[in-house]
Order: sequence, then C-alpha cells, then structure tokens
Amino acid sequence: MANIKDVAERAGVSVATVSRVLNGRSPVAETRERVLAAVAELGYRPNVVARALRTARTRTLGLVISDLRNPFFTELADAVEQEARRLGYSLIIGNAGESTRQQDDHIRTLLDRRIDGLLVSSAGTGSAMLREAADAGTPLVLLDRTVPGVAAPCVRAEGRAALTELAAHLAALGRRRPAVIVAPAGTPIGDERLELFRAALAAHGIALPPEFVGASPDLRPEGGRQVMRRLLDLPEPPDAVLATDNLMALGALDEVRARGLRVPSDVALVAFDDVAWFAHLDPPLTAVAQPTRALGEAAVHTLLERVEGREAPSVLLPARLVKRRSCGEPATH
Repeated sequence: MANIKDVAERAGVSVATVSRVLNGRSPVAETRERVLAAVAELGYRPNVVARALRTARTRTLGLVISDLRNPFFTELADAVEQEARRLGYSLIIGNAGESTRQQDDHIRTLLDRRIDGLLVSSAGTGSAMLREAADAGTPLVLLDRTVPGVAAPCVRAEGRAALTELAAHLAALGRRRPAVIVAPAGTPIGDERLELFRAALAAHGIALPPEFVGASPDLRPEGGRQVMRRLLDLPEPPDAVLATDNLMALGALDEVRARGLRVPSDVALVAFDDVAWFAHLDPPLTAVAQPTRALGEAAVHTLLERVEGREAPSVLLPARLVKRRSCGEPATH
C-alpha cells in the first residue's frame, strides 16, 4: 500500500507539500495537480486516524449508533446529544444500520472531521476501522455493546438483577416452559442476556432446552417473527417468550396475532429494552428497561475523561423489570 512518501517521490515534491495539498492549502495549481495525479496513480488513502490525532480540539464529539430505527438507540442518541450540548460540545451522529461497512464509513468520516472523541454502539462484533481507531489511541468509548479485541471502556446496562426478577416472576405465574429469542449468534450482549436468564431460571428448577432458544438473523421485527414462528410450531410450544430486543419482540407479537392467538392467555411475552408506547399496547408489554438517559450521560462523561488523557473505567448501570400485563399479571400492574 502506498504511503505519503511514495506520493511525494512520484510528484517530485516534499512530504510537507503533499500534506498541504491534501489539506487544501497548496498555493500553486500546477503542484496541486501533480500531487493529486500521483495520489490517483498510486491509490493512496490518507490515514485519517493519524491525521485526527494530530489536530487541535474542535469541541465536537462523534457518535456512531448501530441502528437509529431501533427506539432504544434513538432515545440513547438523544440523551448523548443533550448531555454533550450541556457541556459545550457539538455532536455528529452516524447511523450504521447494523452494517459494519457503513459503520467504518462513518468512523472514517468523523475522524476526518477532527472530532475530539468517539462514541460507538457497534454493529455486529466490531469493524476494521473501529479497531484501527482504538489501536491508534483515539479517545474512544463503547456504548451498550462490548467489542472483543477493542481496548476501550464500555458504558452499558447490566441485566442480571432484572432477569433474575423476571425468572422469579414467570415461575410465580406458573410459566414453566419459557423460550428466548436472542440476537444473531456471537453477539456478546445477546449471549450474556441468554446465559443470565438461563441461570436465573435454573434457580427455580426451570430448564431452557436448545429447541426453546432461537437466534434471530437480525435485530429487526421480521427476525423476531421468524423465530417465534418456529417456536409456536413445536409439538409443545413455550408458554412464555423473552425477546432480547424490542424490535424482535414486536415481530414475535405479530406472529402470535397472525395465528389468532392471544398474549398472555396463549403465550406470555417479554421484551428486553422498554419503549414508552409498550404501556399502551393491548395488553401492555412487560419489559426489562435500561436506564437510557443515565447511559447517555455517563457515556459523554467517560469519553471526556479520555479526551483529557485520563484513564476511565467501564460503567455498568442496572436494568429493571417493568411488570405490566403481558405475562398474565393482575391488572394492578
């Protein structure tokens, strides 16, 4: 891969001249044309990570969200933006759409705009540009999702207490055949939620057999509906289902209704990630609520510690169970 020295040699200029041209500061048109021709011939791409690290402060932060169509992430982005603005920072937001390629494009663009620090709620299990930014020392904080191999603090909710309470809640309501719709296989947070719930159920003598665990192909309603379809087709279908994401829960609900079944009389349904309008469904949906506002605020403060060159630990905030009526709870909930 060509570097800036190769471009300088091909154009017959100094490295400093190449740098000035690439930053739009070349005073001589002929020199600029020679440099740009050399860049094109060699396929040179400037190292935007290194360039970002060499610049002065801009009081601008970058946020890459895995999918802004998900209500949880929309609210999270709003919380980050409000706290950043309160502290005198502008925020540029990029939507990865659960695509690692799109995520890389946003990270590259944000670094090229010389942001002071970067927040990432990663699509999938990370991406090349995310790891490049972390390795280069970019002030970086992960949000909601951990990424294997990326050495950066992560601000997220911890669901142990809420899922322990949910297992007890289902057991008390006589639900002995729970199933789980999980995120695509290999997603660290989805895997964690599954194992926490499995352990919590075991404490009540309730098993979670393999056929009662279904990995959605994506974090969208259709993925949740596909898994729910398979679960309901089992010879002895589950009497309760936990969807580990709110959009998958909506897809699961669509499948239940399409079959003429009812929640909770035919099957209980619980979503991980509460949404304000879950309270207005019929029946209102029981959910595990993450402290979205607090997560956004903590993420900004953690990132600013990194911007100032200080170490910052990861932050875990507790999720809570919001009991409504989708598991057969009394109307008082």
